[in-house]
Amino acid sequence: MTERNETTKESAAACPLAPTGPPGPPGPPGSGDDSAASLGDYRAAFYAGRMAMAVLNRDGLVLAANPAFGELVGTDPAELVAATAADLTDLGAEPRVWSAYREVLCGRSDRMRCTRRLKHPEGHSVWVEVTVEPLTPDPLSGEDRMLLSVADVSDRQDLLARLRHLQMHDPVTRLPNRALFFERLSSALERAAFAPAGTGRIGLCYLDLDGFKAVNDTLGHRVGDRLLSAVAQRLTHCAEAADDRGAGDDGHLVARLGGDEFAVLVEDSTGTDQLAELAQCVLDALQRPFDLAGQRLSVSASIGVVERAVGGTTATGLMQAADTTLYWAKEDGKARWTLFDPERNAHRMTRQALSSTLRPAVDRGEFTLEYQPLVGLGDGRAQGVEALVRWRHPQFGTLSPNRFIALAEENGAIVELGRWILERACYQARAWQLAHPGDRPLFVSVNVAVRQVWDSDLVADVAKILEETGLPPQLLQLELTESAVMGSAGRPLQALQALSDMGVRIAIDDFGTGYSNLAYLSRLPVSVLKLDGSFVRGFRSQEHPNPADEMIVEALVTLAHRLGLTVTAECVESTEQAERLRRIGCDTGQGWLYSRPVAPEQVASLFLPA
Repeated sequence: MTERNETTKESAAACPLAPTGPPGPPGPPGSGDDSAASLGDYRAAFYAGRMAMAVLNRDGLVLAANPAFGELVGTDPAELVAATAADLTDLGAEPRVWSAYREVLCGRSDRMRCTRRLKHPEGHSVWVEVTVEPLTPDPLSGEDRMLLSVADVSDRQDLLARLRHLQMHDPVTRLPNRALFFERLSSALERAAFAPAGTGRIGLCYLDLDGFKAVNDTLGHRVGDRLLSAVAQRLTHCAEAADDRGAGDDGHLVARLGGDEFAVLVEDSTGTDQLAELAQCVLDALQRPFDLAGQRLSVSASIGVVERAVGGTTATGLMQAADTTLYWAKEDGKARWTLFDPERNAHRMTRQALSSTLRPAVDRGEFTLEYQPLVGLGDGRAQGVEALVRWRHPQFGTLSPNRFIALAEENGAIVELGRWILERACYQARAWQLAHPGDRPLFVSVNVAVRQVWDSDLVADVAKILEETGLPPQLLQLELTESAVMGSAGRPLQALQALSDMGVRIAIDDFGTGYSNLAYLSRLPVSVLKLDGSFVRGFRSQEHPNPADEMIVEALVTLAHRLGLTVTAECVESTEQAERLRRIGCDTGQGWLYSRPVAPEQVASLFLPA
């Protein structure tokens, strides 16, 4: 006897049977006082009925079966007596169905109903709806009985299957759609997690077509749909070719996720090499021209490739990684596939975390300023300081500007942050001036992003801050990068001119790395050039100097002086560099030779006489 039948015995032990009587067809429901004629009518209906029916005892054994039931299972009804009903109707295949069936046998439930797929004696499969419910006890023996009825629902199931196919497939390409893709993905992950088999890995190629919108816009959606259908055929061919080289039992699933986005799911992948080969096959296939009703089109695709162990992987996590990698493929130039890189992703996540917390960090007071001196190369005295912002991040520690300034410019937070930096630096410069009235005051130099000029009224902000702090305009220097200043016109140029007219000094930072439009330089309201540190690095070795760097710097210094500008050299790290810069006429130097950036309270003790 099978294990399932043993379980039925246990159930029967818990539900004692009434004294055994002769097997027979069901009696009618009621009080038991119905006439013998009525009883005969019920028996006639039972045996003549077209629906398959059987009477069971509390053990789940057949007491009687009608001809329709015998025809269903391919056995004479008389031979079915004492057979196990669960075996005949596949009720023990699923734990949930088996549990519901036992509840009815034991009297703890009034009915159970389920849909099963049975093998017909003629060889084809039949979908049936199985119902089990209690009957009144046998009027002769008093034995408790159950009625099992089996209805053929194959037509209904076929209809449901067709409706599901329509619901789960894309009408344009005939491929599985997004819903079916995620159903299959979730099933693959769940199956691998609870019943480990195969390689224990999964792979995904996530792609979209480069420039597909232009096809729809210029040739119309009908041509666009034809192109999508042709693309689907080539993707399917690549997936089938990969299957032939060794795929899982279910093969590779090709799906259209929406628009011009497609995915190829690889269950039981063998590693990144397999996914890379598949991705390259897709690229090569799509690069061949398409002939569509007289239209010859060429397209390309960007593909994000993810391959990883199933353990710890979720459908959401896998798709997020694929989407990120697809973005990298487009960012790297399109018409290529890119493999997911955990380190690159961690860097992206860090950037996103920093970007989303920039604005609140200003309100929380997480930023602070340090100052690096600008020293006269002639007398060695500090003439000013550059304000350098630091972010004391609660999670990532102290961050230098190169970690977050570009992010602030991208999301617009640079306007608020830049205003705060300008205000704090001016207050500090004024405090130094008041604390040392007899000494030559230090000017403060503040970096300004070009977005501050466009997205805010920089002139009004500077005027208000100077008025509130009491700092003279000549003690403020604003630094803009060469790429931001060169070629300025309209509002930026007007703002620079207004600031210069106010008395504020304008400096071009990192000069020599951008446009270097020397002819335009004379038309700008600029007073200082800050040479990029790449020029000064050639001055490091006295024994092996770089004559080209020295000639370029000397020419720039000479030109600047003739235009009435002063020159500051950045990244001065040795006395040899400082001396050579002084000899060719450079005015001020900035770098670790003099000091690293320091807190504001250290500036006075380092550079102002007692």
